Amino acid sequence: MADVIANMSMSLDGFVADPEDRVDHLFEWYGNGDVEVSTAVGATFTTSEPSAKMLRAAMENLGALITGRRLFDLTGGWGGMHPMAVPVFVVTHQEPEDWPHRDAPFTFVTDGIASAVEQAKKVAGDKNVAVASTTIAQQCLNLGLLDGVQVDLVPVLLGSGVRLFDHLDTITELTEPEVTEGTRVTHLFYRVK
Repeated sequence: MADVIANMSMSLDGFVADPEDRVDHLFEWYGNGDVEVSTAVGATFTTSEPSAKMLRAAMENLGALITGRRLFDLTGGWGGMHPMAVPVFVVTHQEPEDWPHRDAPFTFVTDGIASAVEQAKKVAGDKNVAVASTTIAQQCLNLGLLDGVQVDLVPVLLGSGVRLFDHLDTITELTEPEVTEGTRVTHLFYRVK
C-alpha cells in the first residue's frame, strides 16, 4: 500500500516560500551540482551525487501527487503535466471551469482531503503519494493521513513567508530522521509515529 509523504524544500527558519510565493533560494540545490537527474517530462536537474540518488529514488517510487488549489493556480497547473509525470489530485472547493487540459492526468477533488488521499493511494498502488502543498500537508497531519515527512532543509533564513508547519491541531511525534547531506541542502526523512 502507498505511503503518503509530505515533501517540501524549507528554509532553516521554517518557510517554504517567501511572502511573494517565490522559492528561488529554496530550489537552488536543484541546480548546484554536476550530476544530472532527468524527470519524466524532460526537465533536468544538476545536483550533488547524494541529492541525485535521493531524487532518483523518490521519482522511481512516486505514483501520485496531491496538491491544493492555491499551488495549482500559482503554477498554472504545470501546463497540464506535472514535472514528475504522475496523476495529480487537486483538492479544491470548485473545479476550474476554464481548465484547458481536460485530458491531462489531473483529478479535481471537491469532497475533501480524505477523499483525495484515498483516490491517490488507489492510483499509486504500491508507490508513494507525495503531498506538495503546505495546507494539504497540515490537514493530512491533523487527520492522521500522513505516513512521512521529507524536508529538504536549505541553509537560508527567509524571515517571513509561507510556513510548512502552521495550523497543526495536535502534537505529532516523528521517528529519528534519515539524513542525506547534499550540497547546500540536507535531506531529512521522518516517519510519522
